[in-house]
Amino acid sequence: MPDAHSEEQATTIGDRYRALLAVSESIVAHRDPTALFHELAGRLRHVVRFHALSLVLHEAATNTMRRHVMETFEQTPPPSMPVLPCEDDPAGLAWQTQQPFIISSVTELRRWPQLLEVLQPYGVQTLCYLPLTTARRRLGAMAFVFPHPGACDAANVDFLQLVANQVAVAVENALAFQEVEVLKDKLARENLYLQEEVRTNHNFGEIVGESPALRRVLKHVGTVAPIDSTVLIGGETGTGKELVARAIHDLSPRNGRTFVKLNCAAIPTGLLESELFGHERGAFTGAIGQKVGRFELAHQGTLFLDEVGDIPLELQPKLLRVLQEQEFERLGGTKTIKVDVRLVAATHCHLATMVAGGRFRSDLYYRLNVFPVVLPPLRERPDDIPRLVRHFTQQFARRMGRRIEAIPSAVMEALARYPWPGNVRELQNIIERAVILSSGPTLQVPLGDLQAPAVQTPTVEVRVSVDAAALTLADAEREHILAVLRETGWVLGGPKGAAARLGLKRSTLQWKIKKLGISRKD
Repeated sequence: MPDAHSEEQATTIGDRYRALLAVSESIVAHRDPTALFHELAGRLRHVVRFHALSLVLHEAATNTMRRHVMETFEQTPPPSMPVLPCEDDPAGLAWQTQQPFIISSVTELRRWPQLLEVLQPYGVQTLCYLPLTTARRRLGAMAFVFPHPGACDAANVDFLQLVANQVAVAVENALAFQEVEVLKDKLARENLYLQEEVRTNHNFGEIVGESPALRRVLKHVGTVAPIDSTVLIGGETGTGKELVARAIHDLSPRNGRTFVKLNCAAIPTGLLESELFGHERGAFTGAIGQKVGRFELAHQGTLFLDEVGDIPLELQPKLLRVLQEQEFERLGGTKTIKVDVRLVAATHCHLATMVAGGRFRSDLYYRLNVFPVVLPPLRERPDDIPRLVRHFTQQFARRMGRRIEAIPSAVMEALARYPWPGNVRELQNIIERAVILSSGPTLQVPLGDLQAPAVQTPTVEVRVSVDAAALTLADAEREHILAVLRETGWVLGGPKGAAARLGLKRSTLQWKIKKLGISRKD
């Protein structure tokens, strides 16, 4: 007859065998580690009377151990566990040695004071750390917590290691699934961004012209495109800076990845940091979800920052850091995100003058100005005007279903003589208008529209208070905006507000008021 001890041992072995089968069933049923550990805790506690169960994973980037899941049977919420370096965490010791590690009393736990400070109020006496390892990688450790000293014997350790071996495979699969989901989300965002870009009407479809000035620019573009160096594109408004940036991307090894653009002057100052670096949920009022910034979207691709001279001073150090270190944190976040981005910047401003005036950081300027490319204005490449006229005429004619076969020589001469203060963008708009007005096969250009915009004369009040001969461009802009604000009673929005009078968006006017230091007391 078998004795009672033998029957109890057989029962224990049977319970553990059934528990291992239950672990296998749980692993098949759950992809999420949190749900998996919740079910495991309930099933295993019938065999091993532990106090809590946790998952600790190694983070290679920082060489730390982070607790991702903690299941406890107490009514109080589980403690908030610190992220510790490997050498300061017993889970790190189990991960490094690939051997189970047991702490049998509070006395032994004093070796890790940060852990002791967190666990002592919960009456923890014994901890058992088991390495989580698969054939491909070492993941971290699985920790069992007991309320009594010496509660984990050799039999328990052997059984729990069998459990940990199965859990390791499940955790590896869950992490792989999460990585796939992250990549799918990233590809979906890139695809959405690219679809939006395809729908966007760019300034012009291709680089047109053969003038010596343009050929010099294209030679520079061909030289720098294959190299990952930062490029700073200068030139007047409307000269095609974005088109050159796209050409640099298309000729670079990154052409298979995303080309992301951002006009820094078009985004209100308060939102620009979020647009560049993204934000976490709750980072500020209205941040109802996580947002991915342009730097993340451009990972392994090219980011084009247009009007980079309009980035406010307080944001420039963060831009400098991401250019130097290729890492940043989202607004409201603590996780450091590493990216691989090639930056192309553009501005119509003279950044060196802004640096001298204290309006742009010198270290950021030197970091941007690695390879400068300056685009010539259209008036310096008159030989290209006839080619551009014919190109835009055919482009808009096809789009509108028109057939235009001739451009009068008098019209072409007038277009070639005009100085084009708005450069290629202005020429494009004039030709589009001409195609709309042309009812027959001959292009009809409204030559009366070819007039340089007249400089607005300041009001009498401004002329009395300011010496116009001494005004800088910024001073003149400030006085003009101030005069319009007075005339509109400081009403910014609406059809009769100052923004409409100045031909600006309300947010842009607010930004200019702040930038120029305008207040009601003026």
